[in-house]
Amino acid sequence: MSQNIYQRLGLKRVINACGKMTILGVSAVSPEVMAATAEAAGAFVEIDALVDRTGELVSTHTGAQDSYITSCASAGIAIAVAAVITRGEPDRVAMMPDSAGMANEILILRGHNIDYGAPITSAIRLGGGRIVEVGQSNLVARWQLEKAVSERTAALLFVKSHHSVQKGMLTLEDFVAVAKQFQLPLIVDAAAEEDLRQYVARGADMVIYSGAKAFNAPTSGFITGGREWIRCCKAQHHGIARAMKIGKENMVGLVKALELYGEGIANMTPEKLIPTVEAISALRGFSAEIEQDEAGREIWRVQVRVHPDILGIDARQVEAMLRTGDIAIYTRRYFLHQGVFSIDPRTLDQHDLTTIVERLAQIAGEQEKHYAKH
Repeated sequence: MSQNIYQRLGLKRVINACGKMTILGVSAVSPEVMAATAEAAGAFVEIDALVDRTGELVSTHTGAQDSYITSCASAGIAIAVAAVITRGEPDRVAMMPDSAGMANEILILRGHNIDYGAPITSAIRLGGGRIVEVGQSNLVARWQLEKAVSERTAALLFVKSHHSVQKGMLTLEDFVAVAKQFQLPLIVDAAAEEDLRQYVARGADMVIYSGAKAFNAPTSGFITGGREWIRCCKAQHHGIARAMKIGKENMVGLVKALELYGEGIANMTPEKLIPTVEAISALRGFSAEIEQDEAGREIWRVQVRVHPDILGIDARQVEAMLRTGDIAIYTRRYFLHQGVFSIDPRTLDQHDLTTIVERLAQIAGEQEKHYAKH
């Protein structure tokens, strides 16, 4: 196989079997999107007009009144928080992230206080927000959210993520109802979600997405929602958003990626994963099965279980061997303590899947030889 550009720079070939992860460059961008990005990079444009026009085009996909393209989803969180605190007032915008004396509390469930490579609280603080956790890590009642509201509350933040606690939490409908009850804005962090319309349709005021994850865009994100709130987001150009600005080329690239996404993308179906499951299960010390995404998305993966009593090493050791080999194979490793890791096929082709099975077979063979000698 010919070397890719990163190998020519002296870096390892990487097989990304863990999904749309920032640590691996998120996603692979299509030639059509890159062509649009390159064309945009080679010309001049009035940036304010481009911001407005690309926001309009994004909104045709989300069903919202308006949208604002950001450098990433984390920037979107910070900007949305600054928007609800400053309400777009120039003097307040210039003060961020110092929000002393302003209503600056952001209510978030304790089970939604996640780390996705950086704490979500960091993004909130960058926007001037003060975090107020509601409930316990595994259980929360609606009255607790209601009681947390005060004159210092700026907004409610609901996090839709596989990193969040999935049981015992309040629903989005609970958040919408409480936000309406107290006439507060509701921000939804839907960074890795694929459904562009549901959160706006269900009553969120601002919804934040990553462009580079589900939609295979260049590095980007966007906020979509009510026209007045998006105006307040755009006002942050003269404050914290200046340090988070996105280039003209990536704005255009995102719009093109959403256009292609709107044409329909076929996810890997469970049936297509059966040969990989059977091949792994046939290896000594391994078994595999098909699993659905833990957050309920229509994403199917291969869960690999390591049997240390047969193989001689555990799941942590196997994962490390995959990741540190001549070809760096990254898998989803959230449940290594339970003896399993998972293969996310969304970023893989058939050759990659074959390479993963071959590497597991090599590990099984090496372990069998080791124990035969002893």
